[in-house]
Amino acid sequence: MSFVRDGIENVQVTLLPDGVGGDGRCAVVSGATLVTWRSSQMGMFHQVYLNGRFAGVTCDAQQRRIVVQSPGSLQSAVRVTVIAVAPADANVDFADALDQATVCSGRVRLTLLRRQTLPLGATANIYHHGGTGQIDYTTPTNTAPVPIWPCMQDKAGLGMAQFGTGDFGYDSAASIGFGKGALGLGQFGVDADSLEWISPALPLGTYRFGVKITDTSGNVGPAVEMGPVPVVPAAKPAAGLDVATFNPQTNRLTLTVTG
Repeated sequence: MSFVRDGIENVQVTLLPDGVGGDGRCAVVSGATLVTWRSSQMGMFHQVYLNGRFAGVTCDAQQRRIVVQSPGSLQSAVRVTVIAVAPADANVDFADALDQATVCSGRVRLTLLRRQTLPLGATANIYHHGGTGQIDYTTPTNTAPVPIWPCMQDKAGLGMAQFGTGDFGYDSAASIGFGKGALGLGQFGVDADSLEWISPALPLGTYRFGVKITDTSGNVGPAVEMGPVPVVPAAKPAAGLDVATFNPQTNRLTLTVTG
């Protein structure tokens, strides 16, 4: 079982409106998303992954578009990946293999569980220990606080909104909903959502990370630590290739590489 990423380009994502009013304004609630692409892969099906999770697969080898369900908030960025697979592997989930994309890149991907118990307006800060010693909680690694609820409609649970107005009778149509997250890890045993953060390029080493949540009043929660995580930077390419000498009699060219 394997997949192919080469030859797939021009990936475009469009949110589909759930309705259009008389004034021309559209309502986007369900998160239905049209993903289109170009592919030179023949005789293969195509799978779509959103934030590293399997979202859908084409029905035949000629299809180059599919409608999938956008995860979580409609106001936060979503990583879209399209791969080609053999027809026999159309329904095989390659999420674990795709997550290896950060290996040997010098970056770390953290997935944070977003429970409904976290308050509106809360933000997360991520810290690490620089490869040695204790985690430094004075300066966060992220350039700006990570919002827990970029879209307030995602913050809902049983009894916290108008029951029955959301998907499958669940409160709030924009919330994660049954079967769309980590079932049983949220409040009242319903689904919990997750946030994904990718670190900047880090030097070679083994890192431990810590996360702290801050509410709108400035109260900082206890640190949640994770790790150790090995980090291997990407290989540094040659800075330049220069012709040093050329011997026309032997037809030999000598190159110098600077790094």
